[in-house]
Amino acid sequence: MNSQNYEQEAEEHGDVFLDESDIIQEIPFDEEELPEADEEHASDEEHDEVAEDSMHIFTGHTDELYTVACSPTDPTLVATGGGDDKGFMWRIGRGDWAFELLGHGNSVTSVSFSADGQLLASGGYDGIIKIWDVSKEELKCTLEGPGNGIEWVKWHPRGHVVLAGSEDFSVWMWNADKKNGHPRVFSGHGNVVTCGDFTPDGKTICTGSDDATLRIWNPVSCTVIREIGGYPYHTEGLTCMAISPDSAVALTGSTDHKVHMVNISSGK
Repeated sequence: MNSQNYEQEAEEHGDVFLDESDIIQEIPFDEEELPEADEEHASDEEHDEVAEDSMHIFTGHTDELYTVACSPTDPTLVATGGGDDKGFMWRIGRGDWAFELLGHGNSVTSVSFSADGQLLASGGYDGIIKIWDVSKEELKCTLEGPGNGIEWVKWHPRGHVVLAGSEDFSVWMWNADKKNGHPRVFSGHGNVVTCGDFTPDGKTICTGSDDATLRIWNPVSCTVIREIGGYPYHTEGLTCMAISPDSAVALTGSTDHKVHMVNISSGK
C-alpha cells in the first residue's frame, strides 16, 4: 500500500490496518535476547554517569560556594566561603575535617591567605572582615568599617596589610597586626567596588567598579593617581582584574563583554 493510497483511505474510512499482502519482509527474533526494561534503564544511567576522579570531596557547605583560596605555603590547606553564611579552613586528604570560620552574619563572599600563609582573612556581606591565625586555628581580630557588604579581600604581597572593596562604593585598608589600628579609606568610585588588588611590588593599588572605571591609588596618601574611564575603555561595570607580575599592566574584564589592558604607569 503506497502512502498516497494510505492517506486517501484514511480520510475515507478512518483507521487503516495493514494486511498480509502489505508485508515486504519478515524478520524473526529471539525474545530471550531482548534486554529487560530495568537492564536497559541501568545501561542508560551507566552511560550518562561521569567518572569521579577528584582527589578530595569536602561537604561542609549547605548552600552555594562563593569563594575558594589555597594557602601559598601549604598545598593541602584550603579555605572556602558560601551562601550558608559559613566559612571553612580544611585540608585535602583529611576527610571532612575542618576549622569553621565562625561569626559571620551573612554570606561569606571572600577568603584570602596572607602571602606568608600565617593569616587568613574572611569577608562577608555583613560588612565585616575576620582575621584568623592559621597555625593556632583561632580568631585573631575582627575588622569593621564598611557600611555594606564586602566584595573582595586581598593582602599586601609583603606584609599583613588587608585591602577590601565594598558595596558602599569605597575601598578599605587595615594593618591586621594592629588590633586597634584605624583603617584607611579610599573614596571616589561611583558604584560598588567589584575588584581590586595591590600591584605585586606593593607600591600601588588598582580597583575596578560598577561605575565602569579603573582607579590607580597611592596606598600611603590614599589619593587617586589616575582614573581610567570613558571611550575607548569599558562602557559597563568591571567584574574582574589581574595585574602582571612586573606591576606594569592591569587586565580588566567587564559586563560589556570586553577585556582591556591598561598601562598602570601611563593610564593608556
